[in-house]
Amino acid sequence: MPITEPLLTMGRTAAGAAVVGLALSLAGCASPPEGVLSPVAQTAPDATEISIMVATTRAPSDNPGLLYSGERGNAVDFNELVVSIPPEAHRKIGEVQWPKTLPADPSREFATLSASRFDSVTDIRAWYQRNKSPSGRLLIFVHGFNTRYESAVYRFAQIAHDSRTDATPVMFTWPSRGSVFDYGYDKESTNYSRSALETLLTGAAAAPEITDIIILAHSMGTWLAMESLRQMAIRNDGIPSKIGNVILASPDLDVDVFSQQLADMGSKRPKFTVFVSQDDRALTLSRRISGNVDRLGQIDIHNPVYRDEFERGGITILDLSALQVGDSLNHSKFAESPEVVKLLGQRLIDGQAVTEQDLGLGAEFGATAMSVSNTVGSAAGMAISAPIAILDPKARNTFDAQSQRFGRNLGNSVRGIVDPRLNLTPRCTRLGDIFCVTGSSLSSR
Repeated sequence: MPITEPLLTMGRTAAGAAVVGLALSLAGCASPPEGVLSPVAQTAPDATEISIMVATTRAPSDNPGLLYSGERGNAVDFNELVVSIPPEAHRKIGEVQWPKTLPADPSREFATLSASRFDSVTDIRAWYQRNKSPSGRLLIFVHGFNTRYESAVYRFAQIAHDSRTDATPVMFTWPSRGSVFDYGYDKESTNYSRSALETLLTGAAAAPEITDIIILAHSMGTWLAMESLRQMAIRNDGIPSKIGNVILASPDLDVDVFSQQLADMGSKRPKFTVFVSQDDRALTLSRRISGNVDRLGQIDIHNPVYRDEFERGGITILDLSALQVGDSLNHSKFAESPEVVKLLGQRLIDGQAVTEQDLGLGAEFGATAMSVSNTVGSAAGMAISAPIAILDPKARNTFDAQSQRFGRNLGNSVRGIVDPRLNLTPRCTRLGDIFCVTGSSLSSR
């Protein structure tokens, strides 16, 4: 693809050069054919079918193979997507086997078996009854930047399948144009969607059939998840206890903003697990265009300022910096590593603590974990690595003002500081309905 004059002009700045470099890197990757969501006639023997409910603030597409565009819709739509995943003999765990041509070959590639829209809350209830987990657990996935609708669907189908979780899979997808040059548009689209996600979470928490809600958010989707939880906490003086665990994978979050979001949530907030990687190229770009402030997904857990404050906040950090996967940007390690995606399903989504015995991380995939006590103020934080690395506390004074500021802010967040002047009330009144969403296109009958 030729580089146009606007790109050359933009490339004269440091941030522009980073964007161009990242775009050229992405351009080197083969793109899947357009229209993969058009259903195929049948699946293949030994293939696995995954049914996902999708809630979206995207605008519908006239193309039935796309279903939704990257533009912003004026309502929240709900759909069921049934995806066929090829037999284990023809795929690697952690990979999405995109169709090379259409129609897809279900024996070797991901394929869409059906795509249907829900027109009422009754439809949603019926889907949930067909797909509910025996445990009553619900997994809500929020994708990241530069993600088309079909990419989000297939990625979540892969995660739900490969993690072997028993949680019922629900995805919230927001309007992303699927272009590296639309970072600003995508970021504003998360803000556009945060009330819709908040109300989805509120309705799910109010449903008696659902006992436990886990949020798995990736990249820029972590901003959306954190903002929705923050709004929920301010409106209701806390977050429902059913929302027990939040997993932030490669979070594209300013660390100072993250600390304030935690503070606004107060003490009634979920447990947080964060996947970080210092070689995440996408977050390097984000840092350059966002004021050169550390991104949460790229922090060095050996920095004692970060380390001590996360320990006091009861936040678990898994450092995947040493892990190598096929992602050239090192931005999707949580989903592409067989070991990590299994860890998601076997421990984290189930709400269990990660222990040294569970991980054996150094030997298996070179990751580092910092697991901590959930007791505020506890000094029970423990590093698990190969080899174990503990920094001398005296090194604390060598870090810059940003780290010191982060320490002060996160210290406040641990105490749960919330502005008492904020007195907001929820707009969703049909809390008895599963997934009640204000302004959605659903009718209750």
